[in-house]
Amino acid sequence: MALVLGVDSSTQSCKVVVLDSETGAVVRTGRAAHPDGTAVDPEAWWIALRAAIDEAGGLDDIAAWSIGGQQHGMVALDSSGAVIRDALLWNDTRSAGAASALVDAFGAQELADRTGVVPVASFTISKVRWLRDAEPDNAARVAAIALPHDWLTWRLRGFGPDGAEGATRGPVLDELVTDRSDASGTGYWSPATGDYDRELLRAALGHDAILPGVLGPDEWVTDADGRRVAAGAGDNAAAALGLGAGPGDVVVSIGTSGTVFAVSETPSADASGIIAGFASADGHFLPLVCTLNAARVLDVTAALLGVDHDELSRLALDAPAGADGLALVPYFEGERTPNLPDATATLSGMTLASTTRENLARAAVEGMLSGLGAGLDALRAEGVPLRRALLIGGGAQSDAVRAIAPQVLGIPVEVPDAAEYVALGAARQAAATL
Repeated sequence: MALVLGVDSSTQSCKVVVLDSETGAVVRTGRAAHPDGTAVDPEAWWIALRAAIDEAGGLDDIAAWSIGGQQHGMVALDSSGAVIRDALLWNDTRSAGAASALVDAFGAQELADRTGVVPVASFTISKVRWLRDAEPDNAARVAAIALPHDWLTWRLRGFGPDGAEGATRGPVLDELVTDRSDASGTGYWSPATGDYDRELLRAALGHDAILPGVLGPDEWVTDADGRRVAAGAGDNAAAALGLGAGPGDVVVSIGTSGTVFAVSETPSADASGIIAGFASADGHFLPLVCTLNAARVLDVTAALLGVDHDELSRLALDAPAGADGLALVPYFEGERTPNLPDATATLSGMTLASTTRENLARAAVEGMLSGLGAGLDALRAEGVPLRRALLIGGGAQSDAVRAIAPQVLGIPVEVPDAAEYVALGAARQAAATL
């Protein structure tokens, strides 16, 4: 029996699973919290990673490992391998103006054609440009730029600044590696060509820098003890691996926000910015749409009705489809898909007959699913084939959501058992190296 280890280093925490590579059975697990905030010292991730691995039994009997992680975060390193400043995470919005400056300079269509994405505040290129504009002295020190999963992989392989714990192999920046999926979220790598766009990097940073080598789906490196180390992945791509999603599948993740991403055989280049044309971890492509309003729509409706989520679900299923005309447009905090940042939620169709607790619950579920359905419509308009939806996330545990989703989304829906799919995907990627 060969054991493999997979990591999910997310915004909130680090989760580790150890699998039997032959059966896929979970043997051990570990977990450690990350600090709050949208700018975090990467050292906190390193401490959490080692704690989670220790809780999962350590690496001594592990044959291969891989790290999946939050996308887009900017880890800026100097020539000694030291972190220059706290990493700006995907949800740090201070770089919104920098994103607009890049779009103004190059044009949305050109950027979409060159990289598959149009920069917004969350993407790495926007954060790099912010660094140049806001902290030029720090920008001038940048020798290499990594993403969170790249940096953690580098550190766990034994690299790092001289004197850093575990850095037995020294600060070799050329040993930084990443994968297609995470590289595609930077804004300076092309899923279509498989190459970095150095002109865009220089436009953002002001000079060139070392970027992680992009490993293919079947490539691997080693750590200081000779274990095989897979390329890793961005969190959505790792989740797709964990779910076994293939071309024709669309994953609908209902968390605080909503994420809709499909496995496609062709790259996407959407100049509107609604679809981010990411790459998958398995050699395909992963066009992705994000919505701001998802499970919180159910949270606020349950609170308004004074019920828990089980009762909200029961109420919704007691109402007819269409809720007797009661309709909720659930843009409680604006919306990203469609791009309506200043929109508010609207409840319409209220009559004496339609305004019941049951119909309100039903309207909330249908409204939330319709918002996610807009993501599917955007993918369909781009020509992405959608044959099956895989529903995951906290909102997918609702009986009402499971029952109503096929009607609203318009395709067959499956709800896999709840699991740590990002860590599982990373572990399966590690197993493939054996």
